[in-house]
Amino acid sequence: MLDQIKKLREQTDVSVMQCKKALEEAGGDFDKALELLREEGAKIAEKKSEREMKAGIVDAYIHSNKQIGAMVEVLCETDFVARNKDFQEFVHNIAMHIAAMNPSNKEELLEQAYIKNPNITIADYIKEAVQKFGENINISRFEVFNL
Repeated sequence: MLDQIKKLREQTDVSVMQCKKALEEAGGDFDKALELLREEGAKIAEKKSEREMKAGIVDAYIHSNKQIGAMVEVLCETDFVARNKDFQEFVHNIAMHIAAMNPSNKEELLEQAYIKNPNITIADYIKEAVQKFGENINISRFEVFNL
């Protein structure tokens, strides 16, 4: 069971206790536990969706060929989360996805399969981040630059 907890933690970045609880609830079934954690993340995101966001960061991704890039502004509730290295990596991953997929608007972006994990959408990826960081998170705007 420890190996499964470790694997769940690596895939979801949620706490060890949440992973253990999900595995116990799923009767040791890894896939079911993963789904339970995703459902819990969605519930948490829904609860936090009305909370005011007063912080955040802007990040950019420039592709190695220097022909395409993207900038994104992602809001969160506190500077504490905005300064978090994992949050900054999350925002950079969003910028990279935007550069690769070139969505025309936010709604299209949220529906796209995440390039680093096609089993989830960008909306799901954000819900996972809300669960991980414990704050409301929102992509407020983005721009793609293409030669």
